[in-house]
Amino acid sequence: MNRDLRTIQAYLLLLPAMVLLVGFTHYPAVATLIDSFMSTPRGTRPSVYVGLENYQVMLDDPIFWKSVKNNLWFALATIPASIGLSIAMALWVNDKIAGRQFLRMSYFLPTVLPMIAVANIWIFFYTPGYGLINQVLGLFGAQSRNWLGDPDLALGAVTVVAIWKEAGFFMIFYLAALQSLSPSYKEAANIEGASAWYFFRKIQWPLLMPTTIFVLVNALINAFRMVDHIFVMTKGGPDNASSLILFYLYEVGFKFWDQGLASALTVVLLLILASIGLFQFFVLDRKTHY
Repeated sequence: MNRDLRTIQAYLLLLPAMVLLVGFTHYPAVATLIDSFMSTPRGTRPSVYVGLENYQVMLDDPIFWKSVKNNLWFALATIPASIGLSIAMALWVNDKIAGRQFLRMSYFLPTVLPMIAVANIWIFFYTPGYGLINQVLGLFGAQSRNWLGDPDLALGAVTVVAIWKEAGFFMIFYLAALQSLSPSYKEAANIEGASAWYFFRKIQWPLLMPTTIFVLVNALINAFRMVDHIFVMTKGGPDNASSLILFYLYEVGFKFWDQGLASALTVVLLLILASIGLFQFFVLDRKTHY
């Protein structure tokens, strides 16, 4: 078989994957970008070019800015908390302790549970009056709270659920990274009399940086694509107190059926996620030793 035939054969083998990639990734992205400059078709009235009008409507909408603010607070809370908790859990179950297999399974269990099921479980925990959390607080004389119905508490309540669900997933990566480290590091630290904190800070933490970057990028992306828990637990309420960008996009696109504005929101969200990826490639990766 000559070189040209082999090249043709290679492209034919890649063709199914290329069709799926273009059909489900590149084409929707380009179509969304085009739709963001068009009006929403209504009945027999076709869409027309409106320029940056959809983006102007988005910028003038106070609910959009409230969703952005909520999403930033959500990201600032979930990312460091879930990463810190996952490292602590990985360090604990990496040691030779009794029942560590059970602990690993327990920590990872929230990850494999369906997201809708997780949200419904936590709705029971947060239920005013007879919910598990209020029942426990009542034992100490605390007043029952409407965790999901209070504008000051709703976003924090959803944030706790996200941390609980993501920490076990990130723990698996840290546990794998810890088990790949040479035991000679620990032996040398024991000989020198280094404390566990000093050993982690000076040896383990720098060696875990590649894993941390991977986890950090995933945590950032997850923070800006959270929608299912919001939809089940609060529906963005009360008074949009727990509305995040993706949930706001969902409401605009499927509840109010504003295709043009939803496309503009999608473009903004894609730019945010693309910026996160570029930040990883050009900044974090180059400062990390692999």
